Amino acid sequence: MDKKNERSVFPIGKLNMLLMAVCLLLIVVGFWLMTGSANEGAEFNNAIFESRRTTVGPMIALLGFVLMAPAILWRPKRNDDEKK
Repeated sequence: MDKKNERSVFPIGKLNMLLMAVCLLLIVVGFWLMTGSANEGAEFNNAIFESRRTTVGPMIALLGFVLMAPAILWRPKRNDDEKK
């Protein structure tokens, strides 16, 4: 078969790339929400226990990590004509 007529098939499509980019964005936003100032010196900083840093940020990052697997494995349904 002629190489010009062969169509290379990339296993990850455009939709997969888009979904993975959204998951990566969720991960980055989750880690960004967890950032903040730490304890400095002898004074205790109560901001380290804010719900944004202890609950919201980790949940958003976890959601991004969990959704990454389906984003990679997602395969659109094909018509009978495309299967041939």
